[in-house]
Amino acid sequence: MMSKTLCNSVFSLWYSVKQKKKITQSCTKKTQRNTELIIFFLTFSFSHICFPQSIKDTVIILNQVDVTAQRIFAKETAGMNVSTVDSSVMTEKVNLSLSDLLSENTPIYIKNHGRGALSTASFRGTAASHTQVTWNGININSPMTGMIDFSLIPVYIVDDLNLKHGSASIADNSGGLGGSINISNSADWNNKLNIKAMQGVGSYSTFDEFLSFSAGNKTIQSKTRVYHNYSKNNYTFINRLIGNIDPETGNIINPLDTNKHADYKRYGILQEIYLRPASNSIFSVKWWSQKTDRSIPRVTSYEGDENANINKQYDTDNNLIIDWHRYGSRSKFAARSAVAHKLLDYMSWYFIDGIGYEPDVYSKSKHTGFLNVLDYNFKFNSNYSLDARLNVDYHSVSSRDSVIGIDIYNKKRLETSFFLAGKATFFDRINLNLMLRQDMKGDKSSPLIPFLGFDFRVLKNKDWVLKGNIAQNYRHPSLNDLFWQPGGNPDLKPEKGTGFEIGTEYQLKSDLFELKSATVFFRNKVDDWITWLPTYKGYWQPFNINRVLSQGIESNLQSSVKTGTIMYKLLCSYSYTSSVNYGELMIWGDDSYGKQLPFIPLHSGNIFGTVTCYGFKFTWQFNAYSERFTTTAGNLAERNWIYPYFMNDISFGKDLKMNYLTINLTFKIYNLFDETYHTILYRPMPRRNYFFMISVGFVK
Repeated sequence: MMSKTLCNSVFSLWYSVKQKKKITQSCTKKTQRNTELIIFFLTFSFSHICFPQSIKDTVIILNQVDVTAQRIFAKETAGMNVSTVDSSVMTEKVNLSLSDLLSENTPIYIKNHGRGALSTASFRGTAASHTQVTWNGININSPMTGMIDFSLIPVYIVDDLNLKHGSASIADNSGGLGGSINISNSADWNNKLNIKAMQGVGSYSTFDEFLSFSAGNKTIQSKTRVYHNYSKNNYTFINRLIGNIDPETGNIINPLDTNKHADYKRYGILQEIYLRPASNSIFSVKWWSQKTDRSIPRVTSYEGDENANINKQYDTDNNLIIDWHRYGSRSKFAARSAVAHKLLDYMSWYFIDGIGYEPDVYSKSKHTGFLNVLDYNFKFNSNYSLDARLNVDYHSVSSRDSVIGIDIYNKKRLETSFFLAGKATFFDRINLNLMLRQDMKGDKSSPLIPFLGFDFRVLKNKDWVLKGNIAQNYRHPSLNDLFWQPGGNPDLKPEKGTGFEIGTEYQLKSDLFELKSATVFFRNKVDDWITWLPTYKGYWQPFNINRVLSQGIESNLQSSVKTGTIMYKLLCSYSYTSSVNYGELMIWGDDSYGKQLPFIPLHSGNIFGTVTCYGFKFTWQFNAYSERFTTTAGNLAERNWIYPYFMNDISFGKDLKMNYLTINLTFKIYNLFDETYHTILYRPMPRRNYFFMISVGFVK
């Protein structure tokens, strides 16, 4: 009912603006106006249940009233479902981690182990290792686990963020059975001098500091960003897993507990240097270094010794990228090399009288990667183009248990991938996109990975497009899957994904108004899905289960309106995701067959709305998730599911401008209605909390 009312109000606003201004070409004739009206209703019929999300590549400058947007009919993205997180959303959430941004403003479900703790992604109902992540064109997934911890990536270092849903990820890497997330940084060649400092203070002794300095001209640009985040993270909660009996009434009393041993600290630097020695050539160097120190809180059911089971994790990351781009009249060539180095230490401590704290677990892991990319693009003419890319990566990984002095494993692996894509436009109404990828991981190769996508423009010169694709994808087992001791399984087969998707996308623009709506249905069958299961030997081991079927709908609506001095923006999305296990019945009576996979919500949606006027800004963020099961059996009668929740955050801000100086004041309230919620069992999330940030910027 809410979404229907929202849709009606948005359409009414659009139509009133069109009637009042009559400045666009679509309003010059009554027949054209009626045609657009029909298009809007046909497209919107697919997405009438949506919750708002982000406008793709949309930039709105208030004082000039200019609106620009990415074309939705382009052969470069034919058949691909690609979405971009709005820059205003990233500005609003600059103090958060990428896990918060993705969970609140994209269809991706983030499995969060607590505030500041491990956060992994489920894209279209797939596993965390099925989401590929790149930073400036370099894959940063761990070769050990095959996934990435999104809580370790601050939004502050992200300039642009786009998502390739499902098989569209083949354009970046193989293995993205759910999709890919692409983080990038870029130079502002108009910049002369830009200095910005931000200081944030929040609940639970939370302090965030950010400082950026950039300077340059048309030939060279330098940008330095440093940051520091700290939180004691000691919020209180009612522990419903521990019960005491009231001696007078006999009622069970749940104690008020504190999230102990949960502090985290993160600090880092991102240095970028861009050089343009000629108008057709750009050379750049990017260095990102970060260190994280965090405690891992005990589960809420813990009733043991207060001086035992104290867990700490230390992450040290260094990534260096050097790349060169050269642009010709019809071609583009890029060469990129990178070095990635990661150290991960995990310790579990306990206290011994007379000795002090001693570790009972001390695990040390190290990864060094050398990554190289050659990329070539050639345009035969405006209708035909060809892309070719070669990736050559080398990984060296070691893992050791330092308490008992055992090397868990030491492995090296060479990975190569060749990518070829041909793209064409016919009759200004049809785009075709054929992509092929061939991978080699060590001594094992995958079959040829194909992708065939299309766009069909329903009406000539109108931004209403039908699009779809059919593709295959493969993901090789991670090094932990193959070699972890005890439990690694060197006989694992690659996971094979086969799927298709079909959808529609519509866009309408004027000087004062923009609307974009998209809906896609996807179906992806994954054979030989890898999952870790307990064995009779007393430890867990990965196995290939037969089949998982993931299918559903993704829908989003994005709109912005400027009336006088007021700017409105509404970004909405809704996802229906069915991810069901159809594997072999390894044990008679296995209740997991035909059930939704653990931690995957069937329904999810979000709304992000802003109102800006005279430098004042109000923002509302809404998120909703249906129940999630924590076991493969998915039985509501048992205590193994997480109940639905609805989350609301709001913020108020004010911009003060004085010549070259800008001051921004922002006050945020998280969990406005004081919801009690979990993202996984035994890991409580904070109740209502507050954050205040002041930023000072100098731009010349």
